Amino acid sequence: MIRTAFVLPDRQRWTGGYQYFVNLFRVLKCYGGSRVHPVVFAAEDCPEEDLSPLQTGIAEVVRAPWTGSGRRSPIGSILMTGIDRRALSAYREHGIQAVFESAAWHGWRFPIPVIAWLPDFQHRNLASMFSRRAWWQRELGFRAQITTSAAIMLSSESARDDCEKLYPGSAGKTDVIPFAVEPGDDAYTVSEDDVRARYGLSEPYFYLPNQYWRHKNHSVVIRALRILRDRGVSAMVVASGASVDPRHPRLFESLVDQVKELGLGEAFRFLRLIPRADVYALMRGSIAVINPSLFEGWSTTVEESKAIGAPLVLSAIPVHREQTGGAAEYFDPMSPEDAAAAFSRAIDSAGKSAGVPTRSDAQASNLERLECYARRIEGLIERVAANASVSG
Repeated sequence: MIRTAFVLPDRQRWTGGYQYFVNLFRVLKCYGGSRVHPVVFAAEDCPEEDLSPLQTGIAEVVRAPWTGSGRRSPIGSILMTGIDRRALSAYREHGIQAVFESAAWHGWRFPIPVIAWLPDFQHRNLASMFSRRAWWQRELGFRAQITTSAAIMLSSESARDDCEKLYPGSAGKTDVIPFAVEPGDDAYTVSEDDVRARYGLSEPYFYLPNQYWRHKNHSVVIRALRILRDRGVSAMVVASGASVDPRHPRLFESLVDQVKELGLGEAFRFLRLIPRADVYALMRGSIAVINPSLFEGWSTTVEESKAIGAPLVLSAIPVHREQTGGAAEYFDPMSPEDAAAAFSRAIDSAGKSAGVPTRSDAQASNLERLECYARRIEGLIERVAANASVSG
């Protein structure tokens, strides 16, 4: 087995990244060929509840002081020496043979082969959402990873188009591996009645399970609800997710204010982080799951919905169409009127079986995606490790 290093993201700061890794380890354990052994390096102050999903045998966990926020090796030192020495020392101590690198850079002389996962190129497509410093920090990090990594892993063909257009040097190094989601027991352990009672939901609702970040575009949904109310259409949206956007720390409060100003009352319900089992129960019980995002690399929300056969109402961005192949309602993410029309169509079709996969059909399709995902991830890691061994 190839011992492969992963640095666990902070769940509070990057919920999507955290969930991506936990899901990846679960998929490798359940559907892989036992060819890759994940070794997860977590900050010393990482909460036990964030580590508990990993301590079920899906990954080996190492507490690593150098992984915490603000404790990474100084970038100046890495640039001068070409090596993140603290990371290298830890990896050698634990017999690491390959490194899965995301939102980090280990240096231009790092001796262990690196696979760089670049989730998306949001900063190049939505530059206005980044401060100048944050934009350059991300841009220089991407350039460094693209230049020095053994392989670049992307989650969609849309991302590959961006990567090879924006960074021509990446051509020939990219691998597109769309991820699939393993819901596990969480998908059906909580009943729809129980979750409605817990959150006080007495009427039909849409569900929006995206962290409250600016590019996730909650505002267009709020404005669409006001349009529906003005037309006499009753609709409710329940939203959940991490409430802190590191780049826009007042965003959550501004969304709460927007709901009040538009007089929507309980029509838009704010939840924060909730148990994963509750997320799936809310998906199953909804009219449809909404993702109004302005930009995605490959949406976890969409994959989770596909895994259980929940209807979808999505922003009409290229990756959403790629991910669903037309099996959703789409709307212009800049148009509240278009979003309201899509919600109306979803309300009209609610309860109708035409075009909605059965639970067994959804599970069978998802099983194929999971097996493909595990096979391709293992193949990429094996190839990178083998090439490093030959060149070494």
